[in-house]
Amino acid sequence: MTNIDLLTRADVLRHGRTPFVLATVVHAERPTSAKPGDSALVLPDGTVEGFVGGICAETTVQLQGLRVLETGESLLLRITPATDTGSGVRSAQEPGEGMVTVANPCLSGGTLDIFLEANLPPALAYVYGHAPIARALLDVGRVLGLDVRPAPPAEPLPPDLDVVVIATHGRDEESVLTEAARSGVPYIGLVASPRRGAAVLAGLDVTEEQRAHIHTPAGLDIGARTPAEIALSVYAEIIATRPQAARAVRPGAGSAVRQVLAQDVDPVCGMTVAITPATLSLDRAGATVYFCGPGCQHAFADEPSHYAHA
Repeated sequence: MTNIDLLTRADVLRHGRTPFVLATVVHAERPTSAKPGDSALVLPDGTVEGFVGGICAETTVQLQGLRVLETGESLLLRITPATDTGSGVRSAQEPGEGMVTVANPCLSGGTLDIFLEANLPPALAYVYGHAPIARALLDVGRVLGLDVRPAPPAEPLPPDLDVVVIATHGRDEESVLTEAARSGVPYIGLVASPRRGAAVLAGLDVTEEQRAHIHTPAGLDIGARTPAEIALSVYAEIIATRPQAARAVRPGAGSAVRQVLAQDVDPVCGMTVAITPATLSLDRAGATVYFCGPGCQHAFADEPSHYAHA
């Protein structure tokens, strides 16, 4: 896969709102098979597309890439040959903020510096209504970098929806609020007066916990009067509640950032590996043993008792 093919693939992923990590080799010391400029994509299922080195370097990039998808924070990864200290444990070290160094015993030599760039889809927001406030919500949201869209009619809410704001002024509010509350959308706002908003909430067929999750009147009280100012107050409230919303686990959300990364230690080389459907493994004494690559898998298969201590 050429870099042009890789960038084209990255554009497809962005348009499909699929999170990924772009891994780019920025420095290489011989002997390494990778060169500066080589790059690969790490997908949420652990798939690595492209080239950033041999199987052992790729395994390290896969694991660290999945961790980046968990945190959403880009980092510089240094992969360097391991020196055996006699402890039998080799793990990632963090010498500074934004950088991780991994001692990789499988490398034939040399060092790789690889920049792992998190590419997460922007928050997806649906706006209901056609009045001036709804139009202002669309305009201001786009300036803020959200993926804000007019809500499509008669379609179920997508599982990765982050924001629902209803500015229909009394039209079809109850059904949308009920669906959004039951789906666990992180932020739900109803543009209404305090009196009418309270009446709408009281009539919803939802649990008290779900009802308490709905913001009405939507937005912070900043004395907003114009449609643009009201939209600004709504997004200010969304930003203010963002840490709580990010921790919410929604059924079927499928976001890589909310998944727990499964990992294990290769008993042969001591590397930590991510457990994905494609991770090499063997069954041993009723347990599954995972490996960084075929070399370690074959070594374990030939002499499993030799690695029993691991």
